Parts: sequence; C-alpha cells; structure tokens
Amino acid sequence: MTDSYRHKGLRKRLIDEIKNKGIKDEKVLEAMLNIPRHFFTAKGFEERAYTDNALPIAADQTISQPYTVAFQTSLLNVKRGDKILEIGTGSGYQAAVLLELGAKLFTVERQKTLFLSSQKILKQLGYFPYSYYGDGYNGLPAYSPFDKILITAGAPDIPENLLNQLKTGGVMVIPVGKRDSQEMLRIIKISETEYKTENHGKFIFVPMLKGKE
Repeated sequence: MTDSYRHKGLRKRLIDEIKNKGIKDEKVLEAMLNIPRHFFTAKGFEERAYTDNALPIAADQTISQPYTVAFQTSLLNVKRGDKILEIGTGSGYQAAVLLELGAKLFTVERQKTLFLSSQKILKQLGYFPYSYYGDGYNGLPAYSPFDKILITAGAPDIPENLLNQLKTGGVMVIPVGKRDSQEMLRIIKISETEYKTENHGKFIFVPMLKGKE
C-alpha cells in the first residue's frame, strides 16, 4: 500500500475538519497528519479512510472516528516519554498516534485477529509498541504503574484493576456507560485513595468485553 499525494491531501482536509470541530491540540493534529489512516481500514473501505467516521474492521470491531481519536488523545495530554497503557489495540491506529507523539506504549488486544494484524501494520510503518494478547480488564500489572491509561471501548463502569495500575498524578481516559451511549471521563489520580473525575460529554464505542477471543 502507498501513501500518495492524493491521500496526503485528503488527510490534510480531514485534519482541518476536526480542527474546525474544536480540536485545539496542535501536536495531536500534526501526529494524525503524519499517519496514513487508510493503512488501518478494512479492505474496501480505503476510500472512506479520510471521512470523519468510524469504519468497520475485522472481528466486528471499528476503527474510531478521527475526531474521537483526537479528542481522547488531547485529554491524555501526552508528553514525550510517557509510559502509556492502551486497552483495545483494535486496528492499531490510535496506537500509532500515541507512538507518533513519543509515548512508550504498552497495548492490549483481546481479539487474536486484531492483535496480529495491528502488529503487522504498525511494524510496516516503523512503530514498535509493546503489544500483548490478553484481557484488557487485567491490564498489565507487571509493567505498572503507568503515567497514562487509555481505554478505547465503552466500559460499563470504571475497572478498579486498571485504576490501581495508574501512578499517583497519572491520568486515565475512559468512556463509561451503557452500550451506544457512554460518557467520556478523564480521571486524575490524586493519591492512592483519591481521584478527580471530569466528564467530557457523550460518545459511542463498541463495548469493553472480558476474556480473550
């Protein structure tokens, strides 16, 4: 697959569109401008890669809407060298954005098909996260604590197991709520027992599921 001048032009138009929708973080916009989203879409959907829409990928999952990716990433406020845990690698696109921003990324995927395909695409593009096939609810306690944790699926509630893997002063961004309607929360860990929770509006995500496929 190639990243042509046409793709780059379409990508620039998409970035301008999400900027107009309120995304202000220039580092996030620049990172997304550098990443060929059409590499991460399912076969037959490449032509729609630069529309601001979620698109189907393997295993009945989706690649998130670009605005949503930009929104979640902006809430994380990624600093170069941040140790970040991503729950739900999916297509690998969100992982690419975090890596482009200079994160040290640990990412967990429960769907074997997506685990393998995302690794392949990321490697082709020169991105090398620490990828794990497993249950996202478990996180990666052996590698904790993390500076930031990003959950890319809608959780019915906030998984305490993952909060425990966040360092004091760390930030978790997670959509929480019933299927097809979640609230985007940013949780800041003030101390071992104290958290500050901010609500950043309604979004729609595929559900966060337990176990491995």
